[in-house]
Amino acid sequence: MSRFHVSITPEPDFQSSTTNKAHSQQSSTLPLSKPSYASGHLNMSNSHNKYSVLLPTYNERDNLPIITWLLAKTFKEHNLDYEIIIIDDASPDGTLEVAKQLQSVYGENHIVLRPRAGKLGLGTAYIHGIQNATGNFVIIMDADMSHHPKAIPEFIRKQKERDYDIVTGTRYVNGGGVYGWDLRRKLTSRGANFIADLLLSPGVSDLTGSFRLYKKDVLHQIINATISKGYVFQMEMMVRAKQFNFSVAEVPITFVDRVYGESKLGANEIVGYLKGLWTLFTSI
Repeated sequence: MSRFHVSITPEPDFQSSTTNKAHSQQSSTLPLSKPSYASGHLNMSNSHNKYSVLLPTYNERDNLPIITWLLAKTFKEHNLDYEIIIIDDASPDGTLEVAKQLQSVYGENHIVLRPRAGKLGLGTAYIHGIQNATGNFVIIMDADMSHHPKAIPEFIRKQKERDYDIVTGTRYVNGGGVYGWDLRRKLTSRGANFIADLLLSPGVSDLTGSFRLYKKDVLHQIINATISKGYVFQMEMMVRAKQFNFSVAEVPITFVDRVYGESKLGANEIVGYLKGLWTLFTSI
């Protein structure tokens, strides 16, 4: 296995017409720098990589068409083979019906539907998704447009530099940041990362982030070893990566608060996070 190692690369420029709400709140955001994308498309002529994007959804009917369009546009512009696996947990707002329409537009080879009978949790959604992924790389990200697909080519470039096992987006290094969060949400996220870093020493700057690129076999091994549920699942995955000595690189990203819908982070999730953190601390 690879020696555990973290490397950081500058963030690509984050510009999108879907973030008007976030831009209006720019005065309250973390400091950002604006490095630009590397010029040109990714050279895929000597490789046969395929990227499977796992999109767990619950009540995302307004966001799903936009994030799908942005993903398809990004992959097409960079000549990348891809599939988007939508794992919907019986959303009452009709997200699955929207996903079916998207499949008819983009094709079954690019839009893969793997719905489930109910709201079964983020961790099991990833397990369900990876079982159906045909790519040799897997990208996990939020479906609510908090993560912009424009960062994906930079993730791929970074991965190719030293054949990293994992590339993770980070809000908490120079070039990363947050748009649209109030002070309470920022303090919650910072506090969660600080406590986790203090107790677990994971070796990454943004342990609670959920925008990552994995080698498929690496993700499979990590998921099989992960026991946490909910938001702690993401955190434990990076702790397990260190435990297994996988190599990890970081790319600064700008996180944008959702434009449509409501955040699923509440008091129960925060309490669950703290309990899960303590369980990890006492068991790893």
